[in-house]
Amino acid sequence: FLRNAIEQLNRQQAEVDTLNDKFVTGEVADVHQLTIAAEKLSLSLEMTVQIRNKAIEAYQEIMRTQI
Repeated sequence: FLRNAIEQLNRQQAEVDTLNDKFVTGEVADVHQLTIAAEKLSLSLEMTVQIRNKAIEAYQEIMRTQI
């Protein structure tokens, strides 16, 4: 699951980089398209970090459990 999330983040980052380059060169005149893609990337990254944190917390809780 985490691997898929990271791969999706990489694809989104590449899309944002491409849009940013195109915006700088004038190929994309719509700044909204770039802003939306960057915000989607930001939200996806935040969600992935939160999922990772919860997985680590769950692992630590399991390790603290006495048998």
